[in-house]
Amino acid sequence: MVFLIWIAPSKVKSGRSAVARIKLTERVIDRLAAPDPSGKQVLHWDADLKGFGVLCSGVTSSKTYIVQRTLPDGRTRRVTVAAANEIDLAKAREQAAEMLVELRKGRDPKTRSMTLKQTLEAYLKKYDSKLSDNSKANYKEKVTSYLSAWLDKPLNFITRDAVEKRHSEIAKEIAEAKRGKGETSANATMVVLRLLWNFAVEQDKSKSLPPNPVKLRKQWFPETRRDKIVEEHQMPVFYNAVLALKSDVARDYILFVLFTGLRRREAAMLKWEHVDFDAKLIRIPAQNTKAKRKLDLPMSDFVRNLLVARRSVGKEPSGYVFPSHGKKTGYIAEPKFPLDAVAKVCGVSVSVHDLRRTFITVAEQAEISPMTLKMLVNHAPGKDVTEGYVQVRMPRLRTDAQKVAELMKQLCVSVPVDDEKVAVLA
Repeated sequence: MVFLIWIAPSKVKSGRSAVARIKLTERVIDRLAAPDPSGKQVLHWDADLKGFGVLCSGVTSSKTYIVQRTLPDGRTRRVTVAAANEIDLAKAREQAAEMLVELRKGRDPKTRSMTLKQTLEAYLKKYDSKLSDNSKANYKEKVTSYLSAWLDKPLNFITRDAVEKRHSEIAKEIAEAKRGKGETSANATMVVLRLLWNFAVEQDKSKSLPPNPVKLRKQWFPETRRDKIVEEHQMPVFYNAVLALKSDVARDYILFVLFTGLRRREAAMLKWEHVDFDAKLIRIPAQNTKAKRKLDLPMSDFVRNLLVARRSVGKEPSGYVFPSHGKKTGYIAEPKFPLDAVAKVCGVSVSVHDLRRTFITVAEQAEISPMTLKMLVNHAPGKDVTEGYVQVRMPRLRTDAQKVAELMKQLCVSVPVDDEKVAVLA
């Protein structure tokens, strides 16, 4: 959009005249004469929004929405909003109100920043190779789902008050739709907005962007760290309910995560080319891990037997160990329905990440070293200097992985599942 800047002199130019304020409506604007019979430009000021008006040409049929305000230094600045045939009156008045606020603060609305949409696209393009597919999808989802009204808005028109209001609205909308409390999503959306704003500041050569409007976390909804696991007394019924699943892919995927502690996508994206039966290793490439570090995970006997059984079924053309024909990805993306079915049978409702948390809990109970546990679940090493020198050998990792599997198998001692409830899984 092109903006015209005009610094008014002490008197109105002879080639331009103004009339009394009128209540501008679409109908009124249509009836305004352009070109004006006087042959001069004529300003029609809005009676509702001070400083907003329509400028009618004295030569052509053009009508233009404009704003005008006296700056802090005493000068008068006029800025074009848009041609009257480009946007409707409501949108013009909304943009005019924002521009008038900027002028009052001494900022020049002509110097516009990137829009939120442009900022998101620029960020994803610059960091494409460094971001996981999951992170990119998450950023897009948060912005397009919860900040869609701001996509085409320049960042310097997004105020702190608007951010605080939208933060509350997101949680309210999700809660009213009965999709949870919405507070975590509201906070996560603000994290993405703050990230994009900081990126835009780095790219802003004109230094026109105001301070980041997203306040510190203390202004957000409090979040409680999740600590849900499959409890020890629940393990037998949960295990048997999983075994009773009709889908062998879902069954094996859930057990695989439970006995390896891998993250959802790390397990779901596993291909046969990553499975080294000879070395008894699962070799997950760096691009498939959250930490962007490759992971060589030793197979316990349980995991190896599970993979051998899956391999005997035959390879899918996609090459995925846990394929899904109904997904564009080609792999099982989210086993929510199988886990819901398991919950109906045994009463244990958990997510995939809860299974990872369960593995870590059992591993700690098996009394393996903290350093070994970090390596098994691909957690980043600590900042301790000594820890940086420690290199755990594969034989030690394999021994501890088997130790965890043995305890897990003990906890999963077979307990019959109610036959009537098993029917739910069919």
